[in-house]
Amino acid sequence: MTISGDPASRWEEVAHGAAQLLGFELVTPSRLGKWLTDEFGYAPLPARAWRPATTAVLARLATEHHLVIALEGAEHLIGPMPSLWRARIVAPPDQRVGNVMLDLRLERADAIVRLRELDAEQKRLRKTRFGRATSDPTAFDLTLNLAHMDTAQATDVLAAAASKRLDQQGLLAAAVAEELQFATRLELAKRGIVPAGRAEVKRVSFGHPSEQMFANLLDFYRIQWEYEPRSFPLQWDKDGAVTEAFTPDFYLPEFDLYVELTTMKQSLVTRKNRKVKRLRAIYPHVNIQVYYQKDFQDLVFKHGMRMAVS
Repeated sequence: MTISGDPASRWEEVAHGAAQLLGFELVTPSRLGKWLTDEFGYAPLPARAWRPATTAVLARLATEHHLVIALEGAEHLIGPMPSLWRARIVAPPDQRVGNVMLDLRLERADAIVRLRELDAEQKRLRKTRFGRATSDPTAFDLTLNLAHMDTAQATDVLAAAASKRLDQQGLLAAAVAEELQFATRLELAKRGIVPAGRAEVKRVSFGHPSEQMFANLLDFYRIQWEYEPRSFPLQWDKDGAVTEAFTPDFYLPEFDLYVELTTMKQSLVTRKNRKVKRLRAIYPHVNIQVYYQKDFQDLVFKHGMRMAVS
């Protein structure tokens, strides 16, 4: 299923909710960026190569997983087919302005200016990637207008409609994926772009529900993350063997930031703070922060991400 929408219409929030309700893999710009790098070895790709490269990666993944593709212009990636459901989320201008006021904490006049900028940015992106600045209303199977429903209601409607349609279809047929792969890779070959590896949807087993929640939040706000990618030795015995190490929960490569989540239990906080203090002393170049769940919103705001307020 592909989902796109007007800037500040809350379409990303609806896409995230639909993926959770359906149990599908959510494709966000940050996850796609990681897959494109895995597949082609460098990023960003040339603008005219983005569409075939993205289609090539997603076509193969769709033979292994059900996908909710939450990308601007995603309806143009793959032509109509029974196993594809294309949705668009729109909202009235005044409602979108109000969302920008909440998300960016702006006065109305400034929010109007910012929304115009977002609309212009969307048109430039579509023009660069797909050759047209606006979406085609006939390209969608379903359009939801949030004028008279909130995001939770829109998510329920979308998930129900998609489930009824897609339950009878299954995954993308291998033969169809091979045809898409051939066409898109031929186009990439003409541009001198060849695969360097193989992108995969990597399943992550989280140690605590709060980590799953945090990962979902990062996906929603398009922040790329890695889960427990590195352990830092903190103490060694006389023979040089590591006796104590610390493995932060997340690494955010865009910000070169390690994040450790913790609960309000004081014994855990004290032990983690001791390890973090020692890590900073041994590895002063490493940027690490400890966050409580209540600090998630502050983290998002700190790095300039738009907060969705329902």
